[in-house]
Amino acid sequence: MNYYNEIKNILIDNAIGRKVREYKSNQKDLESYYNVGKLLVEAQGGEERAKYGNGLIKEYSKRLTTELGKGYSTRNLKYMRNFYLLAKGQTLSALFKNTNVFWSNVCEILKLKDVNEIEYYLNLSNKLCLSTRELRARIKSNEYNRLPVEVKEKLKSNELVSTSDKVPSPVVLQNLKVDDKLTEKIVQKWIDENPTSFCEALGEGYTYVKSQYKIKIGSNYNYIDVLLFNVINMNYVVVEIKVTELKKEHIGQIETYMNYVDTNLKKEFHNKTTGILLVRDNNKWLIKYINNDGIKVRKYITSEEQVSECLGGLKWITIMK
Repeated sequence: MNYYNEIKNILIDNAIGRKVREYKSNQKDLESYYNVGKLLVEAQGGEERAKYGNGLIKEYSKRLTTELGKGYSTRNLKYMRNFYLLAKGQTLSALFKNTNVFWSNVCEILKLKDVNEIEYYLNLSNKLCLSTRELRARIKSNEYNRLPVEVKEKLKSNELVSTSDKVPSPVVLQNLKVDDKLTEKIVQKWIDENPTSFCEALGEGYTYVKSQYKIKIGSNYNYIDVLLFNVINMNYVVVEIKVTELKKEHIGQIETYMNYVDTNLKKEFHNKTTGILLVRDNNKWLIKYINNDGIKVRKYITSEEQVSECLGGLKWITIMK
């Protein structure tokens, strides 16, 4: 078999087809590059040799660039080869066949080493239609590694995971600047000014209803720090922010607010209200004795803090949108 000609024909066919097709164009790209990757592996003498042999790829890249133009650099052909080596596995292969992710997104994901992390970002990119820039921002924020351990285990075994379970730990409040001492008022002000960023920091499906939501319990007025609605789970979400570690009175407070919302705001077609307690330090012993599965406790950090334990020894990098 003339591997070079086979590869060249696939790439020409894909380039021509891209000019006339619209529907599922990304999927056709992935299919073409998968087949190119397969041929590259075969041309290099199999998987083991392909992992280390780059001489043939350099030769093919030079010839393809001369004959077809830009887009066939050594790096791009390596991505195609690695894409095949990764996607030929049964689970990921099925996933790639049913995705409409941009090839540029796949290249970003291929830089990762952990298969579970790769699968997470691929699913995320496909589900939320992320641009390459948006995907890169999520990877840089170490989103997957900030998921609770039990959530990652469920994802590995393809168990159903609710959006409230997926709230990361820590939650990063981007661009929240603290000149002196952090107070609840400072955090509240940031949320009021950045409701979209706050919802995105919590995960999927959260929409902003109101801050300092006024409720009346008996003869007293109380204020929910932030009231959200999750359009995926179809339920209200009560968020309480504390600048201390978790205390037992915090649990009673948020549970009271959740019950109020269930009684007075929740409709028949809504699911039960959940609660998110954002604290500065998790009191793991107290968390252990929370009986209400609807209450999630998460630590939060600001973008000005040193977060070496959470984000791999790096300070948070502000990502321009």
